[in-house]
Amino acid sequence: MAEITRDDVAHLAQLARIEMSPEELDKMAGELAHIVDAVKSVSEAAGPDVPATSHPIALSNVFREDTVGHVLTPEEALSGAPDAEDDRFKVPAILDEE
Repeated sequence: MAEITRDDVAHLAQLARIEMSPEELDKMAGELAHIVDAVKSVSEAAGPDVPATSHPIALSNVFREDTVGHVLTPEEALSGAPDAEDDRFKVPAILDEE
């Protein structure tokens, strides 16, 4: 098993600004060691003859024609708006701009 010490985890927690109890540090050290071992075993299985993949099954995008469908008129789009002005939604100002 990979050697991840409690001090290593405490150092990483400090860098990430994460407060951890002594029990959490001990538990995380063991979990990180298992994760490192799992990654190491996958790295050993992949050789120069194994291509890198991001997904086990080849994926391809399915594209369709981009056709314009029903388009709302400004009146239809603004019909449920609480307030509108000049064919636009009117909302309260949030910045101190005049």
